[in-house]
Amino acid sequence: MNPTVTLARAYHFAAQKHVSQRRKGEAAEPYMNHLTEVAELVARATGGEDIDVLVAAILHDTVEDTETTVDELRAAFGARVAGLVAEVSDDKSLPSKARKALQIEHAPHASPGAQIIKLADKTANLRSLAISPPPDWPKERLDEYVAWARRVVDGCRHANAWLADEFDAAARAMDER
Repeated sequence: MNPTVTLARAYHFAAQKHVSQRRKGEAAEPYMNHLTEVAELVARATGGEDIDVLVAAILHDTVEDTETTVDELRAAFGARVAGLVAEVSDDKSLPSKARKALQIEHAPHASPGAQIIKLADKTANLRSLAISPPPDWPKERLDEYVAWARRVVDGCRHANAWLADEFDAAARAMDER
């Protein structure tokens, strides 16, 4: 299928799945803003050369945050996209602390495409926290999130030097706030 059509289908799919979701930040941005930023970071990091990684970036939270299944993604977008999304999805049946530990543990062993998505996701999350933190997050919780994100990224920063630099800049901005 034509890559432009595939991208349009992925954005439409994600928009439908996340239609009622908002970001946790004070501005409560539409969730699609996050997915679009992650996709842009992945596109810039890869030069747009890997359509599957770009589509998976758009869809990266559908399994984790909606009722979407990996099988549904496989049927709609193929096995590689579904596999990449599965690689970056947390198991929501586990407690938060366990999910966070598994992200640190799994990051170094993820495929290069999944590592790029993970880098872009963490970068976008820090950028969002810098401009619109959740109103109920004290400085200590923000600092803990940044420290945890650094540990995740330490396991996958080698996947793309430009994205690693973007993450580091976002982390420094959080440190300086």
